Amino acid sequence: MQVKVQLWKKKTRRLAVVEMATPQVVVVGSCMTDLVSLTTRLPKAGETIHGHRFFTGFGGKGANQCVQAARLGAKTSMICKVGKDSFGYDYIENFKKNGIPSDFVGQAENAATGAASIIVDDEGQNFIVIVAGANLLMDAEDLKRAAPVICQAKVMVCQLEVTPAVSLEALKLAHNSGVKTLFNPAPALADLDPQFYAYSNIICCNESEGAGDSFVGALAFYLAYYPNLPLEEMLKRANFIASVSVQITGTQTSFPYKKDLPQHLF
Repeated sequence: MQVKVQLWKKKTRRLAVVEMATPQVVVVGSCMTDLVSLTTRLPKAGETIHGHRFFTGFGGKGANQCVQAARLGAKTSMICKVGKDSFGYDYIENFKKNGIPSDFVGQAENAATGAASIIVDDEGQNFIVIVAGANLLMDAEDLKRAAPVICQAKVMVCQLEVTPAVSLEALKLAHNSGVKTLFNPAPALADLDPQFYAYSNIICCNESEGAGDSFVGALAFYLAYYPNLPLEEMLKRANFIASVSVQITGTQTSFPYKKDLPQHLF
């Protein structure tokens, strides 16, 4: 009897460890290195103007949303691809600093880490040019390797900065496993496959990049950890968190942590 009790305790501990380690929010999406120039106004076609500040940062809609969910306390997993370059290694380190496992962060040999050139004027309007690079090399094999965490998550999030076919396959995989799917159709496509609507529990469009990603990440957090909240209340709380992000320069640098937010949100 004592042996059985000990075995049961060991098994229970193992199950508890597995349950604690299982990501509740899984994001399939992009990583971008942001190259940001701040100017008084946006340039016209063919015009060269002077900016007054330049900085680099971590971006990409997928990674942004994953980081925001993680900073609110979600156990997350990011499924993405970067290059074997300095930007790629820096991004992997950034995930670690935010408590996001890098198990499914692939590194492409033949493509650079995605990059976004961003110009922002004093009014907050912007021009953004992205070079997707390694993001477009994520494929069905990457999803197959990550299938165990996708199918055991509470919420799966994806966007359109990776190949649309990959995002759609991720949505199908999650939806068919009973995982709640949150789809952010950005950048927008004119000819979006109708199947995206069939496999998405929630479709969230946005205009603002950074604040929009903060909102989606926060919404994913609430869907996973407060599933009994009315959706309207989730949206209000996610909107409040996104409103905090717009008060600070940068993208991920502006995303708030749980400890810095009013506790009534939790």
